[in-house]
Amino acid sequence: MQVLTLRPLDDCFAAKKLQTVEPSYEKACRSIALARAYLDEARQSGAIGTTRLAMNGLYFAWFHAGRSVLFADGIREKSHYCLEQYLGTYVTAGRLDPRWLSLFSRMRKRREESQYSFSPAPLPDEIESVLDLTEQFIDRMESLVSRR
Repeated sequence: MQVLTLRPLDDCFAAKKLQTVEPSYEKACRSIALARAYLDEARQSGAIGTTRLAMNGLYFAWFHAGRSVLFADGIREKSHYCLEQYLGTYVTAGRLDPRWLSLFSRMRKRREESQYSFSPAPLPDEIESVLDLTEQFIDRMESLVSRR
């Protein structure tokens, strides 16, 4: 039986949901590019009214942008929650504004609701309000990766 600690990040490493690997600036850059591609697809989906697809695309843009930092740091994730926990180390170190972590968490939960529950589809206004934030988050993650 696995004993959980009071430190979720430690639990992520213990459960091998986060693993150390060789740092890769190339993979970090590819992840940023993929985040931008998901953002573009989310814009297109939102424009034609497929808001569930748009919300999922927006979340995947957040996911891949956040994942870029892990690639650069030599961390491989196997859990979206654990990626969020790792980004928390950047907040603790003063390198990332806490609001970005809060928004990442909200996006992760919203995507799960959209994908796994019977909740109503996101409204077009909700998609529109998240588009600019998503672009800003991608830019912020890119700046963190670029400062190496």
